[in-house]
Amino acid sequence: MSETHSIKPHGGILVNRIIETDPTGLFSITISEDLANDVENIADGIFSPLEGFLGKEDFDSVVSRGRLANDLAWTIPIVLDVDEETVNKMKKAKDILLKNPDGIGVAVLHVDETFTFDKEKAAQGVYGTSDSSHPGVAYTMSMKDWLVSGKIDYIQRPNDTEIRKNRLTPTQTRESFVKAGWKTICAFQTRNPPHVAHEMLQKTSITTRDGVFVNPVIGKKKSGDFVDEVIVKCYETMIKLYYPENRCKLGTLHTQMKYAGPKEAIHHAIMRQNYGCTHIIIGRDHAGVGKFYDPMAAQKIFDDYPELEISPVFFPPFFYCRKCLTYTTPKACPHDNDVKEQISGTALREMIQNGQAPSEFILRPEVAQVILDHPKPFVD
Repeated sequence: MSETHSIKPHGGILVNRIIETDPTGLFSITISEDLANDVENIADGIFSPLEGFLGKEDFDSVVSRGRLANDLAWTIPIVLDVDEETVNKMKKAKDILLKNPDGIGVAVLHVDETFTFDKEKAAQGVYGTSDSSHPGVAYTMSMKDWLVSGKIDYIQRPNDTEIRKNRLTPTQTRESFVKAGWKTICAFQTRNPPHVAHEMLQKTSITTRDGVFVNPVIGKKKSGDFVDEVIVKCYETMIKLYYPENRCKLGTLHTQMKYAGPKEAIHHAIMRQNYGCTHIIIGRDHAGVGKFYDPMAAQKIFDDYPELEISPVFFPPFFYCRKCLTYTTPKACPHDNDVKEQISGTALREMIQNGQAPSEFILRPEVAQVILDHPKPFVD
């Protein structure tokens, strides 16, 4: 198999916008860390087929029907928002140097269109609600009033930090899957350290496939979520101690969690298809928050996108049953809740804040230790 991988990128071609461009003398703007990550994701083809920020026609189409104007599946708007003063300068300048918060010029944006948008309508379309207690809605309402579209040329990666060491491009993941001899790869999306139940779910998925690609989201999260370093270190520990050789790869996905439930489940699947995965695990309330989504909505939405090449794998929640003496699911276990080792995220946080390690049926002891050893395991 000489080509890099068998599953096609979304839209057919893996985008590459790493282009040598001289930014000398260009008008520049500073963008947030999250936007800088999105620019890099566009350049590397993680967001294929996008080559830049969405124009008005695509933006309106994504908001109203979860597809680009050409009908290709796309559910989360990837946009650059600026204020009116900046937009006027950008229109005049045409080519703009985008700097990250450290002042590094990471990309050049070729301005195509500038337009305003209805924030409430955008929030309702993507999140299914305009309730500002939803973190995605709150973020949308806080955006600046103008959107700027255009293709980007990526010119310089930020200095490699410890947290970026596991960041992989789709070219790298596809090559590593071929090198490992994997043809069927199951992606696992996460924003948490691994519970043993997650580990069992991953291992169940690879009993009939070649490997699992664990792909935690690194980037802005809501208060009370685990911090990035903890998530990565816990996975490194678990994979080293509890996985057979060449069955699990870890790579970090640097993007902001949107908590868009079903719409984000499709977005997560598209990104993993671009990485070269053939399957993606979609659990209950995937990418959900609070009580905003029906727990099964993220699984049902795949019926609306039958053309995706990546296949969703639906699992009920796993837990350890002290009667069955095994990790199991409600489909296979007849016993009452009092013999099931389960814990809510809130209860787990409380235990950790009190310096207590949860049961080994919930967290591997070595994983629990990583969390307990960290001075600030949660986002403020």
